[in-house]
Order: sequence, then structure tokens, then C-alpha cells
Amino acid sequence: MNFQKLWDEYSIWITFGFMFLMMWAYTVPWLREGVGHGMDSLFSPFVTEFKIPFYILIVILSALTGLYSSIVQKYTIDYEKMTESQERMKEFQTEYREAQLSQDEKKIKKLEAKKDRVMKEQLELSQQQFKPMAYILVLTVPIFFWLLYRLAQIQSTITMPYFGTHNLHDAAIWIIPAWIFWYMICSITLSQVIRKSLNIGGL
Repeated sequence: MNFQKLWDEYSIWITFGFMFLMMWAYTVPWLREGVGHGMDSLFSPFVTEFKIPFYILIVILSALTGLYSSIVQKYTIDYEKMTESQERMKEFQTEYREAQLSQDEKKIKKLEAKKDRVMKEQLELSQQQFKPMAYILVLTVPIFFWLLYRLAQIQSTITMPYFGTHNLHDAAIWIIPAWIFWYMICSITLSQVIRKSLNIGGL
């Protein structure tokens, strides 16, 4: 059995299934807390021994997740092929739009015949982008479970520009807790720096 071929064909469904499984795990308290407790043996020294403030620890973990996510993507996605495919799609769209505006029926029919091939290539590109998601989730979800596990045991605040001082448990924007909002800011910012240093294109 060719597992690589199966993965190529069903990677999107496998990834969606795994994402659903992770979401389900989040709703099961004993599973979520069990994973968090297990991860605590790895990360607790940063809190108990090194006394790192929790908001700084979130910065460190967001940098860690940004680093391994970028590395996984770098070695599972062919960015050169992806860039070339995107350029071909742009050229096709430009040609097709010009043919429609000029009402060139002959050219439109020619491009229609090419359309299926271009769309298939874009679908394969989308599938390729989904491939690393499962690997990244395997590493990221336990970290989130640990953050939830630790946050249930402590009271910590953070002061953010424009948003003021919040308890990490409190909602900072709508229903988004301050710690998740802070994690998102750090992750997005640091990931861009890491991706630039690794010469990885945007997804």
C-alpha cells in the first residue's frame, strides 16, 4: 500500500479529522487536564524555579510554536512550486479577463479548455498547504492545554497598549481572553520574523 499516495489524496480530510479530534479533546475536561498535567513536568520549572512572569512565558511559547511551525512548513511545502503556480494563476486570470472584455470568443474557448488544468493545480496547491497542519497541531495543542492547566492555578495580569491592564483570564476583546489575545499578537509578530529569517513565503 502506497501511504504517500493515500496521504496526498486524503490529506485535507485527515487534517480536518484531526482538527475535529483536537477540538473534541478540548471539550473533555479529564483529557484536557490530563495532557496539561503531563506537560507540566516539562514547563513548570519556568514558573516555579525560574519565576518567569506568565505573560513573558507566553511570549517564549509563542516563539517556540512559531519556530517549529515554520520549520515544518519549510520542509513539507514546496514554496518554489507554490509561487510558480500562483504566478500562472494570475496570468490566466488576467488573460481570461482581457478575453472577456474584448469578447474574443476564440480565445475564451481556448482558455476555458485550460481552466480545468489550472483549477486542478490550485486544488493540489491547497492540499499541499494543509499537509503540515496535522503535524503542527500535534505540537501546539498540548502547549495550549498546559497554558489552560496553569492559568487555572494562578492569578496574573498583563498591561497591553490601548487595552490597559487585564487579568489573563479576563476577556480583552469580545469573548477572547487576554492570554489568548496576547498569544496571538506574539505568535503573529514573531512568526513573521522567523519566516523571514528562514526565507519562507506567506501562506
